[in-house]
Amino acid sequence: MKKTLNFNKGFIPAAIFSCVIIALGIVGFFVKGINLGLDFRPGLIEEVRVANPVAEITYNGAAKVSMDLSAGQMDIIISGTGADNETRSINFAVAKTVADVAAEVNKISNVTMTVKNGSYDSTKLFLNSAVTNQLSTTPIYIYPAGTSEVTTNDIRNALGEAGGNIKQLGTGADASYQIRMGVSEGDAQNEIQTSINEKLFKAFGKEKVAIVKTDFIGAGMSKNTTIKSIIMFIAVVGLIWLYATIRFHWDFALGSVIALLHDTLIMFTFIIWTQIEFSTTVLAAVLTIVGYSINATVVILDRVRYNLKMMPEAKTFNEILNKSLSDTFTRSVLTTITTLFAVVSLFVFTTGSIKDFSLAMIVGLICGMYSSIFISSAFISASRKNWKPEFGVHHSLKHVRADEDE
Repeated sequence: MKKTLNFNKGFIPAAIFSCVIIALGIVGFFVKGINLGLDFRPGLIEEVRVANPVAEITYNGAAKVSMDLSAGQMDIIISGTGADNETRSINFAVAKTVADVAAEVNKISNVTMTVKNGSYDSTKLFLNSAVTNQLSTTPIYIYPAGTSEVTTNDIRNALGEAGGNIKQLGTGADASYQIRMGVSEGDAQNEIQTSINEKLFKAFGKEKVAIVKTDFIGAGMSKNTTIKSIIMFIAVVGLIWLYATIRFHWDFALGSVIALLHDTLIMFTFIIWTQIEFSTTVLAAVLTIVGYSINATVVILDRVRYNLKMMPEAKTFNEILNKSLSDTFTRSVLTTITTLFAVVSLFVFTTGSIKDFSLAMIVGLICGMYSSIFISSAFISASRKNWKPEFGVHHSLKHVRADEDE
């Protein structure tokens, strides 16, 4: 027979612990604030690297020529009127250095690759990709990874009074820098971006600044995204409350909603104090945990409803609650652990927004299991403090047992 654990002894300590964590989140909100991503805060995000270029490429002809660069090869795509549509691929397993790549590129009509450092490894190159990959008489520079000598303070000093939020991505000589600039209603992306780039060009030299990535969102779109996200969250919680009320009882439903709000507040506490960028990807993690948490809670509530019928000998509601939690405890733990295997793998092997998503999910999964066992159950236990056995036993089951006794 499965041992029944006294989970109810942990209800009050768990409630106190959760209140402390949520209080820390409230304090953190006023002290540190939420690191809102571009989706929720209007502005420009530009990722830059600073390095000496190892080569430059130009094209002087009538066709349309573009270039793609990956870790394995360089592709020169030729198209347009009067040209043979073709793609010339240069494999870095064969062309192992910049000089080797240049020798192959210069075989293409009207395309010229000028080498500045021919000995550099061809598999560690990147482009000024956020500007253009279309070849013309204006040179496109090719840069070497792992050679940066600037720091976050250098970028900050270069921007001067323009300010902005600067974040280092990567470490050491392979670092890039994310520059975030806020905007007001009516501000144009081109003006802000041009202002930032001119300051960087002046500080480091135009040919040394590689603009890796640029994103921009206006004030109107940011506000619209925020409002829709809030409405979506309220709608999700409301529908879950309605479902739980219909399927179970008002106190079961309210306990479920309290657990969901608890999980959300705990996740925001974590997001605030770690300063993870709150983007739509992280919002997706929060909503995923809402679904996961209610699923775990419903399993427990379903067992409580079953045991209300099958435990007529119970003298207190906590006996039924402890039995139900004990029955489902192994299932709750195993489900959480197996899900964590996948989420931890995402955290270890990915970068960027997916890494933030998986980190938020790790916290949410643990919190969801904890709240299903202690938070929602604690509220239901409190609401049924004056529960009497005769109200917990299904009347039809009473009659069946009475007939059996006769």
